[in-house]
Amino acid sequence: MTKLVVLGSTNVDHVLNVNHFPSPGETINSDSYQVMSGGKGGNQAVAARRMGAQVAFISCIGSDALGSQMLKQYQESGIDTECILQVAGQNTGTALIFVDQTGENCIGISAQANGHLSAERVYQCRDQIAQADALLLQLETPIDGVIAAAKIASESATLVVLNPAPAQSLPNELLSLVSLITPNETEVAALTGITVHDDTSAAQACEVLHAIGIAQVIITLGARGAWFSDKGQGNLISGFKVTAVDTTAAGDCFNGALLAGIQQTGSVSASINFAQAAAALTVTQPGAQESIPSQEQVEAFLLTNM
Repeated sequence: MTKLVVLGSTNVDHVLNVNHFPSPGETINSDSYQVMSGGKGGNQAVAARRMGAQVAFISCIGSDALGSQMLKQYQESGIDTECILQVAGQNTGTALIFVDQTGENCIGISAQANGHLSAERVYQCRDQIAQADALLLQLETPIDGVIAAAKIASESATLVVLNPAPAQSLPNELLSLVSLITPNETEVAALTGITVHDDTSAAQACEVLHAIGIAQVIITLGARGAWFSDKGQGNLISGFKVTAVDTTAAGDCFNGALLAGIQQTGSVSASINFAQAAAALTVTQPGAQESIPSQEQVEAFLLTNM
């Protein structure tokens, strides 16, 4: 594969490290506050680029100073930014993130400019999608734009990959266009109604998605690894155990690295271990895009952890 298009959100992350998540009505103190680059689309585009992929990004950012800063960062990282639109009068998307002592997080998002990534905007980028080998999608931007992109890709023989996050039910109009889907346990339950707790339930959830027409399913299971099912033939691919500092971008890093691996090898199954190693390294560092490792770091990690 020679080109990946990522369509999705750009956010500015406001991160508070706390001892525990606040209960309703509770005020808690934090001794650490940081402003970082984020958004599921941006994270995945950056991850894929750092893993060596050729990446174009379709996104909407604000006309504010933060939007200009994010655009510059994407350009400096080597991402094709032709289809990133600065929306006049809008602020760049914002995420408020709490990270507890174990590295777990809870997140609130305000879409802002991300809400303008509509079908109309996506059709302006038709050529980028049609000429790509793969399209990677998530769900932090309007669903009509996501569906439009998937339709363009499907009509152009571009591989359609969906990371169905944040968790929600989705129309078959979208799911029937997807070739590869990468839910976590929460997301696959929202899509199939099946709680994944072992290999049998993972296989059952995959069968629901295969029945819709999705050929390949990867259910990410955190440190346990990932369940990969190719047209009903499934197996568990073990993950890596590390000490988590911040899990904020783990899933995004997995998806970006997975697509970079597919671009370089042409194989989904061969790319999963690489993607899991990238995600494992990500959770050992704070932040979203700031925590994403390089291809060289992932390869070095694999040499000592296989």
